[in-house]
Amino acid sequence: MCAGATIAQRGNTSSDSEFGPVVTAYLGYLNNEQEVVDDRASRREITSVYYRRNSNRIHALRQMAVRLVRQTGNDYVPELEAVTSDELGTIFERPPRPVNLRQNEVVANKFRFLGQIHSGDVFYLFARLDPYEQADLMNRGGGPAASSETNAKGQRIGQSTTRARRVVPQ
Repeated sequence: MCAGATIAQRGNTSSDSEFGPVVTAYLGYLNNEQEVVDDRASRREITSVYYRRNSNRIHALRQMAVRLVRQTGNDYVPELEAVTSDELGTIFERPPRPVNLRQNEVVANKFRFLGQIHSGDVFYLFARLDPYEQADLMNRGGGPAASSETNAKGQRIGQSTTRARRVVPQ
């Protein structure tokens, strides 16, 4: 079946050696997800429409992860969501209209809109805000949009860090 070729083709879109361990692990996770979808398709457990949409979603997630890492130079990938316009209701109680979404805009105090990727369907990609970003946003008044200069925080590729020891009062 051509599923193996699809994995090889998508898996080699970028050399994993150019990324740190966190991003490499995330890309490996996406490869594993593609293998699961391929396996389910080969067993005829899913429809071809479901297969195409999920394969395209995995491809869109990979593209965004690589784009974020190359932009920031950080070995960090936020929790990403890739949804089509008809799936926006799966992550939002009151789904925004896609035409109103602006890059780096915070939506519903939960997600930052990263952009859209055309991969078969049009996928709208969001990064889930971490608890600190959410708390900061709430403290500042919880406006619908946050400043666009806020970048993902993470460790620079190739940079090691140590964590301070926890001091327990006696």
